[in-house]
This record gives sequence, structure tokens and C-alpha cells, in this order.
Amino acid sequence: MIKNASELLLRLKQVHAAIRDSVIAACERDSLEQVSRVVAEDGAGDTIFAIDRVSEEILLEHFEELAQEWSCVLVAEGLGSTGIKVLPEGTAFNEAEIYVIVDPIDGTRGLMYQKRSAWILTGVAPNRGAATNLTDIELALQTEIPILKQHLSDSLWAMAGEGAAGERYNRISGQLEPLRLQPSREKTIAQGYGGLARFFPGMRGLLATIDDEIVELILGPVQPGRALAFEDQYISTGGQLYELIMGHDRWMADLRPLVEPLLRQQGRGLGLCCHPYDLCTELIARQVGVRITGPDGQPVNVPLDVNSDLAWVGYANSAIQSQVEPVLQAVLTGYGLLNQTNTPGE
Repeated sequence: MIKNASELLLRLKQVHAAIRDSVIAACERDSLEQVSRVVAEDGAGDTIFAIDRVSEEILLEHFEELAQEWSCVLVAEGLGSTGIKVLPEGTAFNEAEIYVIVDPIDGTRGLMYQKRSAWILTGVAPNRGAATNLTDIELALQTEIPILKQHLSDSLWAMAGEGAAGERYNRISGQLEPLRLQPSREKTIAQGYGGLARFFPGMRGLLATIDDEIVELILGPVQPGRALAFEDQYISTGGQLYELIMGHDRWMADLRPLVEPLLRQQGRGLGLCCHPYDLCTELIARQVGVRITGPDGQPVNVPLDVNSDLAWVGYANSAIQSQVEPVLQAVLTGYGLLNQTNTPGE
């Protein structure tokens, strides 16, 4: 159990607000060329852009203070080659009270080009040393970093066994309003949003083919002049979770690691995949009824690090899961992509 979890949540909200406000200020102050400049390619995790440095500085500043009350293992991009920092300084890794994994900006690319909101993601688990994994997270918080022309910013949070809640912050008035979290109650994917993530060059063709096959097997062949279902490529895992939580999307699957064997056969690399820090707030989705699993239907069980590639699937409710999951698994098996013994994310 995390001691004083409610107080910790309040402190984390302050950290998120500080990061959000600092990043927005940087976007207002600096040019697109400045915020989108690549500053590191060899750190732990994803490429680091100039805008990421703003959030990392605020994160460390606040966590050095927060760690005076909750000693912690802090995991995030930009924390050196391992992505791990134990605070307060001098604390032994296994003696820290909590294990905190953070993505200071999930959706950097969309935000720095002012296309779409990014998210600050934080998951907190009791520290079990190197064995600590995604299923241990007991507190999760995600906060929206809106684009400049958007004045509203949503925050969502959950504590294990206590449900989830949210609020909407008005950047102009400073007011906060409760936010209703309600996944879709529809029982079919027909006329709804969903699909497979395929953001980057690599195996987008195959992933699109798999997506089409799944939808056609469920809804039948495409009919002239009609759209059976829709997709939305939100380049942010936190954003994808938000869309499921708020009832905008009915299902979502990020299966990029599954195609690695095929790429290896072609002498090609996999490229960027989802990492544990991207999915660290999935507790919020599960607490409101969204079904989050690995491709084989089992819980997503990965270490809380910045390097592990993971695959995951989200279903808005049990009816959508029953409709999509067996078809998805059958199609993946047909392509030789679903191996029950080594599915990424398990």
C-alpha cells in the first residue's frame, strides 16, 4: 500500500499543473523550429526534443522536493542512459518507498506542431525493486497539455479499488469543473471509432490489412457509399486511453511489437513502439470499466522501465471485447503474429 495516497495524489496534481503550464508557456514563447529541435537521440526511451527538456526540468525540481516525504524510484525519459533516478539522493534502490513511472509529455510530436493535445502520465506503485511491474500500479494520474488555441485541459486519476474521477480546468478563468468519465456503452463497433495504431513507417501496410480484415469479419464487406466504422490515429497512448475512457472510441489495439519477427526476416528494424511509461495510466481506464489486455487477452505485465516494447488492446466494454477479441486473435494467429508464449507485453 502507498502511504498517504490521497495526499500524494494532490502533490502529483501540482507537479502536473506545473509541467502543463511551463510547456504551454514554452510553446507560446518559442517558435516551432525551437520547440521541435532534436536534442538527444541516444537517451533512454524515445527521441528527446527541445520541448521535452522543459518538462524534464520541472519534473526533477518537484520530485526532489516530493521525495522528502515519499522516497522513490523515479523512471522517466531523459534521466540518463537507464531512465532511472532514486530520490532523495543516497537512497538505495530497494529501500525507496514507491516506484513512480512518468511520461512528462506523451504526444510530443502532436503538441510541438500544434496539431493535438499531449498528456502528462504518472503511475505509482509500492516499490518491489526490479520486480515492480505495470500491474502493481495503485495510483495513476494523467493531465492534458492542450494546444495553444484550446483553453480547456482535462485531468483524470484513479486509485486502485476506489474508482476514477476527473476535472476540467479552464485556462482563461482558472475554474475547475467535475468531468464525467463514461466509456461507450455500445455493443458493436459499427459506426464507431477504433482500430490499430500505425503511426510510423515500418509495417503500416500489414497493420492496415489486419485492421481491415478484423472489421470486415465482424461487420461484413464494405458497401458502396457507406462507411461501416472509422479510425483516429492519435499519436499518444495517453490520448488513446482518454478516448476510450470518455466514450469517443470503442476499441484500440497497438500491436507494433508483434510484427518484429517479420521485419527481422526482411533485414529491417522495428522502430518506435509503445513503452511502459506510455501505458502507465491504464488503471484509470480499467477503473471505469474499459478492458485493457495484451493481444492474447491476458493482463499487460511489463517491468516499469523505459525500454521494454509492449503491445496492448483496449475495449470500451465487455460486449465490444466479446465482439472483437476472438476475431483479432484469429487474424493475428493466421498471420503467425500471436504466440501465446512470448506475446510482447506479457
